Amino acid sequence: MRNIAWKLKFEDGAEGIVDLASQLSFQGIFAPLRDTDYFRQVRVDPELGTVVWPNHADLDPDVLYAQVTNTPVVL
Repeated sequence: MRNIAWKLKFEDGAEGIVDLASQLSFQGIFAPLRDTDYFRQVRVDPELGTVVWPNHADLDPDVLYAQVTNTPVVL
């Protein structure tokens, strides 16, 4: 899979690069994201506070934040 890096900035000012290709299997609900045009339909869902696609695939904002800040995910 190609390199898919996003620069993310959070409300508290934390920002950094996240490489999604290393995080996603692109199977199941994430399979449509292999298509570049579909992948570009991403948006920020204000209720969930994270990125989502039309098929309701989303990424956990805590995981994204942990990657940006290089801190462990707290469950």
